[in-house]
Amino acid sequence: MTWEHFDGAPLLVGIMPKQHPEVIQTAATLAARLGAPLVCAYVDEASYLVEWDPARSAHRLSRHPDADDDMLELATELKAQVQATVDKLPGGSPPDWSFRTLTGDAARALGQLAAEVDAPMIIVGTSERGLSHRLSEALGGSVGAWLSHHQSRPVLVVPYRMPAHEDRP
Repeated sequence: MTWEHFDGAPLLVGIMPKQHPEVIQTAATLAARLGAPLVCAYVDEASYLVEWDPARSAHRLSRHPDADDDMLELATELKAQVQATVDKLPGGSPPDWSFRTLTGDAARALGQLAAEVDAPMIIVGTSERGLSHRLSEALGGSVGAWLSHHQSRPVLVVPYRMPAHEDRP
């Protein structure tokens, strides 16, 4: 695929605190190579997403929450992580990027944002290793799997690259 296919539409990447760095690195590298902007989205799953309630009319506002002190601190941390990754990209010009904070179910919120910004691709990471992450995925499902089955955009699932026999640094 060439950058002309994207018509300036951004690639969408789902990010989260303490996520393995390959996700942002892969998304930023791909965006730079395609000449596409990048939208980095964090989903606060602890908040209720009212646009899924058809009886409510505040659809757009619920997906883009007001910022409180904790969310501002987290957003600042995530933006710094993205900027540091973009700054380390080899050669060429780094992609333009923006940051969005969403609420509700991560897969549905990312799918809705992808439709809103007309993203040609959604990029997410695989689940972290460990019992708590497996339990969370068993109860809530995999974001990548849900996206690949319930919307029409391609989904790139970036694997955790550390071999299974090595401990995480």
